[in-house]
Amino acid sequence: MSIAAPADNAAKLSENVVHFARVLRRAGMPIGPARVLDALHALQVVGVERRDDFYYALSTVLVDRHDQQVIFDQAFDLFWQDPARAQQSQQLRDLLSGVHTPVARESPVAPRVAQAMRPIAQRQAVSGNLAPDVSFDAAMTVSRREVLHTKDFAAMTPDELAETRRLIGAMRMPLPEIPSRRARAVLQGSRVDLRGSLRRMIKAADGFVDLRYRSPRARPATLVILCDISGSMDSYTRMLLHFIHALSNSGSRVHTFLFGTRLSNITRSLRDRDVDIALAQVTRQVADWAGGTRIGACLREFNRCWARRLLGQGAVVLLITDGLDSDDASELGSEMERLRLSCRRLIWLNPLLRYAGFEARPGGIRAMLPHVDLFLPVHNLSSLASLGAVLNGAGHRQPSPGSRAPHPAGERHGNI
Repeated sequence: MSIAAPADNAAKLSENVVHFARVLRRAGMPIGPARVLDALHALQVVGVERRDDFYYALSTVLVDRHDQQVIFDQAFDLFWQDPARAQQSQQLRDLLSGVHTPVARESPVAPRVAQAMRPIAQRQAVSGNLAPDVSFDAAMTVSRREVLHTKDFAAMTPDELAETRRLIGAMRMPLPEIPSRRARAVLQGSRVDLRGSLRRMIKAADGFVDLRYRSPRARPATLVILCDISGSMDSYTRMLLHFIHALSNSGSRVHTFLFGTRLSNITRSLRDRDVDIALAQVTRQVADWAGGTRIGACLREFNRCWARRLLGQGAVVLLITDGLDSDDASELGSEMERLRLSCRRLIWLNPLLRYAGFEARPGGIRAMLPHVDLFLPVHNLSSLASLGAVLNGAGHRQPSPGSRAPHPAGERHGNI
């Protein structure tokens, strides 16, 4: 719609601004009635003759944080689009159809913006609301959340995937506490604080004081995630990236790498609190989606370039892959051994463990298994919740002595 409106259409413009604020609120931006009134006052000051003045007036009032700007821009372009300009763009696309010209790649519309722009009738149809006069007996049914916790990611419908992503975004994954180099003062301990005791002795009148002690301060362990994005993992990678984004924004030190035919460090891209923006940045950064798998070569690059700076302080490594390597597995065993010796714990998450009769027949899996501490499934919400319990060190037994990896057909969980 055109934003240039005459004076007698002021009421209509105010109504459209209110509708636009509702769209932003449905997209997740915290906008209340007071903010809408401020936006209307700002438009009275700057006017609506120029589109850029109109845009900056609304953006200044309605946007609070930097991560909201992309959502606002996409909603603004869709809601306040000029029909004449849209028709000209469509005519230009029709004219250039079949002609290969270098055009700029537009950023995809965030799912929350697309959902917020839908008419009310379509949103109710998608959400599956029942009519008031429809009732059924739910005494012997299973709740929707319980079904989602046990359903495989690859078998979920689009609506179930959206609900699962929301549940994953609310997950909190506690990491094990390890002693750091810093120390804190305690009343009793095994290490005497000589400097503190001498300082207190100097201040004492008789020179006799109780000894002071210090104890190492505990800190959460660093988490390093290596996630496979090959074609065989495509049904799980997108959902696992939502899980990794939740870990990266939980306040812990998390470093994430994706690998297929090459190794990509996406740690900085996942730091954006908006999951849609973060995953859009990851998509633009990584070029080897759903391709082959070169696990050995990617692990060799990680061990050579990143292991010393990231694994030197007792890091826990999550290796997420099905172990199906397209290269020769001759160097995979040595690289896995080097990775295991460099970290505190090496946990392998494999979606193939969802099968009860899983056997380690491929050469890549046989080469990797002897060098992992834990071998766990990752295919639904329950497996992610079990991973949280394992990382927290509660409710699971230690692996049997003399074998780092439990037998796939038996107990697959253990303590950190």
